[in-house]
Amino acid sequence: EGMALPQRILPPEKICMGWQQRQRPGAGLFNLGNTCYINVILQCLTHTAPLANYLLSHKHSQSCQQQGFCMMCTMEAHVRKVLCSSASTVLPGAVLRDLKFIGEEFEYGRQENAYEFLRCTLSAMHRACLSGRCDSDVSSQETTIIYRIFRGFMKYRVTCLSCQAVADSYKAFLDVSLDIRVRASSLTTVLEDCVTPKQLGQECFRCSKCKKKAAASKKVTVHRAPRVLMLCLERADQCTGTKISKFVEYPEYLDLRPYMSDTAGEPLLCSLYAIVVHSGDTCLEGHFFCYTKASNGLWYKMDDESVDNCDIHTVLGQQAYLLFYAR
Repeated sequence: EGMALPQRILPPEKICMGWQQRQRPGAGLFNLGNTCYINVILQCLTHTAPLANYLLSHKHSQSCQQQGFCMMCTMEAHVRKVLCSSASTVLPGAVLRDLKFIGEEFEYGRQENAYEFLRCTLSAMHRACLSGRCDSDVSSQETTIIYRIFRGFMKYRVTCLSCQAVADSYKAFLDVSLDIRVRASSLTTVLEDCVTPKQLGQECFRCSKCKKKAAASKKVTVHRAPRVLMLCLERADQCTGTKISKFVEYPEYLDLRPYMSDTAGEPLLCSLYAIVVHSGDTCLEGHFFCYTKASNGLWYKMDDESVDNCDIHTVLGQQAYLLFYAR
């Protein structure tokens, strides 16, 4: 449907969505001064079952030919240390040492944004998967284990209100950022607003059938859902720069079917397994901590060095910033 098919899949790995073996709850992570934004993302990715299964299998490191820094090898070593060692707290030393290779904008010792670190980390892991495979076509390069776990597609349908002609386009995503300023009492309310058609001004659209500028409506839907859906509830007001501290209700189980291009068929259920919370009066300062669901099915609050058992009611009562759902 307008999207190029890959010539070959890199790598042809089977993705297991459930934990292949029960691990202990992950160890805590030392905070070396304003590194909480790193710690929460490392914990959430470590407790992403399909990614952890792959990293624990050593499949990447056994065939890696990367010279120097490799984010996949770094994450593989980190996940093994967190989940498999007996230490109660570990130091993410390799990540801190190679911070500039993950994102040029990150500066050790300075408070940064967890969402930006998440995006840069996934990008660095994707690049590491492509090492030595630069001759592949673009569509094949987009079939790395990272893209196969986290990537979905949005569909943008623009309808001319004069002649009803329809134009469709598609865009890949690894995460979805949601505006919670308006109609944001719950996540489902925000998603419903996202898929509600919006009217475009006459100056914004030129109809290929009418051959002139015309008023149109634009509808955005999830065309292909990712295996793991990452949502960012935008806490920074783009107009004022202040932090949006409202509580937005989010479910333990999310049905994506009402927000898909094809709303017919079976429910498309996703289960919450991690959230990131930011505490602080402004977005430029404060502290990040997270809640993750371990392979034993229990929830834990992970706040740097401390790892404490908690219940789902505590998890669902947070002022969430990032939400992680798995199919």
